[in-house]
Amino acid sequence: MVGVATLLLLRHGRTTANADGGLAGRQPVELDETGRAQATAVGARLKALPLAAVVTSPLIRCRQTLELALPTAEPAVAEGLIECGYGDWEGQPLKKLAKEPLWPVVQQHPSAAVFPGGESMAAMAARAVATVRSWDARVTAEHGPEAVWLACSHGDVIKAIVADALGVHLDLFQRIVADPASVTVIRYTPLRPFLVRLNDTGGDLAGLVPPPRRRRRRAARATDSDAAVGGGAGGTP
Repeated sequence: MVGVATLLLLRHGRTTANADGGLAGRQPVELDETGRAQATAVGARLKALPLAAVVTSPLIRCRQTLELALPTAEPAVAEGLIECGYGDWEGQPLKKLAKEPLWPVVQQHPSAAVFPGGESMAAMAARAVATVRSWDARVTAEHGPEAVWLACSHGDVIKAIVADALGVHLDLFQRIVADPASVTVIRYTPLRPFLVRLNDTGGDLAGLVPPPRRRRRRAARATDSDAAVGGGAGGTP
């Protein structure tokens, strides 16, 4: 799998709303002490990577995560990475929301879920996927196929992007987990995306560093989008 950029999806660290069991949505909730520690820890893991670009949701919890994890970075804000618009549900305790008629729909048939006064989950998924695919093409064009870049976003947004990468229906995205400060890695190719890592909260990220460029970069081949039969050798393709 050569000739494609590498996308790191970073979920923000734990917030006060996460700790209290509330649904923050687009409210300006901030990282709590645990979340700040998580952001610092993931920053130590990200130091090994030459990030060609850093992109973030506009919400403060993502910006705080990047300030701690990558203090020298200058993130670009991407509105398409913002949290799902939960509308009237925002700020409510999850225990209370679990009694709402819409809750089973969100759990079992999220593609049909439309939050009162807010956004549909299908619309959230569509704009999130469009955003990362557009940025991936841009980063590849500007920095080459060996580029590694990072996007900081939110749990449901990341899960929707992963579901798209796996080619599964949005109704199955609740089977995916994206913990606070976790790293998920995707490589897009002309044929298909590859999910390289999911919900990584402690692994060594150094293996994602691309190999040194050869003097003459070979042309992309059709097999660059092919899966390794038998599973491959692992590591950086």
